[in-house]
Amino acid sequence: MVTEKEIELIGKTLVDSGRPLKSRFRALFTLRNLGGPSAIEWISRAFGDDSALLKHELAYCLGQMQDERAIPILLQVLRDTSQEPMVRHEAGEALGALGNPEVLSVLKLYSKDPVIEVAETCQLAVKRLEWFQMHKAEPSTGPYSSVDPAPPAPEEDVGKLREALLDESRPLFERYRAMFALRNLGGEPAVLALADGLKLGSALFRHEIAYVLGQMQHEASIPQLTAALEDATESPMVRHECAEALGSVAKAPCLATLRTYTQDKERVVRESCEVALDMYEYENGADFQYADGLSKLQASD
Repeated sequence: MVTEKEIELIGKTLVDSGRPLKSRFRALFTLRNLGGPSAIEWISRAFGDDSALLKHELAYCLGQMQDERAIPILLQVLRDTSQEPMVRHEAGEALGALGNPEVLSVLKLYSKDPVIEVAETCQLAVKRLEWFQMHKAEPSTGPYSSVDPAPPAPEEDVGKLREALLDESRPLFERYRAMFALRNLGGEPAVLALADGLKLGSALFRHEIAYVLGQMQHEASIPQLTAALEDATESPMVRHECAEALGSVAKAPCLATLRTYTQDKERVVRESCEVALDMYEYENGADFQYADGLSKLQASD
């Protein structure tokens, strides 16, 4: 049984800006896994940080926790125009992930936000909520145990899914459904189809493609992820996700690239490479779990 004192100690690591970012990330994901009101409270406190990357991950974790007690803080972040676009976008996505239709009116309002990443995210979140209401279906976490911004399409033909994914005339929600269907199918053909999407669409779309490729952890995606990370004209929102994906893939060719871009001029890219290197070490090391905040506490007792 986890004690309130243990949660407090992990929470203090999360909110301590003097700690290495990789340690704070591990604390965050520990809190996500533990769940409960105290974990949500500690995560919410960190939205005052000056790292857009950390705040983006805070919002992501609150959505994945599937606890409606996170709704007020996510609404506050979405409404706060002083927050970075990638943070507000993730708050909108998290609200859609939580699945409560009571937030539909707010999401519809911010579907017209002047920040395109926020607007598109809220449009997708509205479609997700409406889809599950219409189909009276319970969201599934699928093979990757994640709550996704769109349910996977039922199609299983990689060629047809690739066509749907890359067709920019189709609604974004349909393209996302093709994206998650390809991810769930797995294998190199699906990876290569997804990687082609890194060259198309909005920054939000490309960002999500990179995230999915990171989940798949297939080395066939390394050239495309590397090219996008190295492209200084690409959106930092996309480049950051490519860096984290390379850390998840965790093959030898990723290492030098990630080390190089820890010196990038964009803070979110630098920090993503720092976190990605920690993920790389975890994937290639002997640690039992990435979210190791609790085990570290217990080991120090």
